[in-house]
Amino acid sequence: MFTGIVEELGTVRDLSPIGDGLDATARLVIAATTVLGDATIGASIAVNGCCLTVVDLGDGWWATDVSRETLTRTVTGGLAAGDVVNLERPMALGDRLGGHLVLGHVDAVGVIVDPAPDLRVRIPRDLVRYLVEKGSVTVDGISLTAFDLDDDTFRVAVIPHTAAVTTLGRKGAGAPVNIEMDVLAKHVERLLEPRLGAA
Repeated sequence: MFTGIVEELGTVRDLSPIGDGLDATARLVIAATTVLGDATIGASIAVNGCCLTVVDLGDGWWATDVSRETLTRTVTGGLAAGDVVNLERPMALGDRLGGHLVLGHVDAVGVIVDPAPDLRVRIPRDLVRYLVEKGSVTVDGISLTAFDLDDDTFRVAVIPHTAAVTTLGRKGAGAPVNIEMDVLAKHVERLLEPRLGAA
């Protein structure tokens, strides 16, 4: 469980394929410092909002194995050496919840229509139902407040601090971003499905 408050910007050292065909995976190596403070093998770290498992680490770097599913359904498969990524460790029980409840389970890849500070993002139409005016949404692992909703886009006002300490200040129109919708909205929908279907 994460909060969507980015702890540091890491730098991709390498993304190397492992295997091929249906069994294809990849080893992702990221340079970092802060998130390694208490990291151990098996720990989780969110990379652009995608929860990944530490499988190896050293002085100033850590590695994770990325499944085929993650490579194809997130922006992770398009990363290359030198790319900058948002990093966050899971929250500890009792910590302040600075953003909102974020699982690190990416729902879809969105596309930036207009860059920060007046960020507009296009997402699949079937996900818009999980957005409400002034509700929470996660873009590349960043907890943000959505407004100005339409059929397939929403806007976010990105303050200078957020643009400086996350990747949003570096991404232009057309850039793909990981999107995670508010999990509470998805649970409410699931609970109401039997009643709505009977109406």
